[in-house]
Amino acid sequence: MTDTSRPVPNELLDQLFRHARSTTPFADREVTDGELRALHDLWRTAPTASNVQPLRLLVERSPEARARLGVHMSDGNRAKTLAAPLAIVIAADTRAGEHYPEIHPERPELRERWLSEPSASDGTRFNASIQFGYFVVAARAVGLVVGPMGGFTRRGVDAEFFPDGRWRSILVANVGHPGGEAASPRLPRLGYETVVRTV
Repeated sequence: MTDTSRPVPNELLDQLFRHARSTTPFADREVTDGELRALHDLWRTAPTASNVQPLRLLVERSPEARARLGVHMSDGNRAKTLAAPLAIVIAADTRAGEHYPEIHPERPELRERWLSEPSASDGTRFNASIQFGYFVVAARAVGLVVGPMGGFTRRGVDAEFFPDGRWRSILVANVGHPGGEAASPRLPRLGYETVVRTV
């Protein structure tokens, strides 16, 4: 088993966290299917309850699909979504529990739990959000930049792309290769004393 207890080098921490930005302009360069597969190989390792893995991605490559998505983006997000190398609808699979026979063949009761409990829909969204956090860090690790956006009409996107109701949108993310300096300075982050309490 690989030893994961050692801290990673500072330059890697800079790439993944300290110097990483979500507002960097994108280079005029395609994000390939191979890069998306490499990205998936990383973000799929995120911890989720009972390994439910509910995150789903709808990759918008064609101009037609991007135009359909653009209709539902807020005014401030529409132009950059249409211009980005790749736009992805980040969604949660409300019936992710159906995959339990593949994940936990020895525990069939988990499938029914995730498909029947009233709290399952909240848990699905929560666990997909954990996976998306890993998605952002994984993208930085493979040399991509992610611009997550909540400024869109979820009801409209779900009706447009997920009419059967199984997938539900959470965010839209523009993805590409960094193309230069960030358009604006990094905004301040709250300090440790503000966000951490010890009891």
